[in-house]
Amino acid sequence: MNICVFCGSASGNNPVYADAAKELASLLCEKNATLIYGGGNIGLMGILADEVMHGGGKVIGVIPDFLMSKEVGHSGISQLEVVASMHERKRRMADLADAFIALPGGWGTLDELAEILTCYFNSLISQMQTMVKDGFLHSKNLQELNVGETPKELLIQLGLISV
Repeated sequence: MNICVFCGSASGNNPVYADAAKELASLLCEKNATLIYGGGNIGLMGILADEVMHGGGKVIGVIPDFLMSKEVGHSGISQLEVVASMHERKRRMADLADAFIALPGGWGTLDELAEILTCYFNSLISQMQTMVKDGFLHSKNLQELNVGETPKELLIQLGLISV
């Protein structure tokens, strides 16, 4: 299985973040999962990739050329793909992945996660409905989310258009 992990190019101010990256790396190796990630050698990205490699796992990084030219591309991983843009990076990572995990990070991590959530929006709504059914999410929390097939449906839900 190929697991795409979105995470920061910084390590954060608390060692708990690096510890989580190391724990995830260990588990990926234990399950023979391939790490797909942003290709960096710094921050949580670098820690995660290094730990998977040290554990004997496989790591595929995808990095845009402008970041490669800043010398943050990880040369010690199984495979490093250099692409033309951030958009292409996200698309390639999604194409390679069977599943996605997000560790702490900054704007880039949020952007990557938001794009994946957008791609899987219907599945996300179904999962939330299952969470309500199985007692892990209160129905009132799901009801706070407005979902519609058309703009008109959304404006009706918001009370801007009457039926």
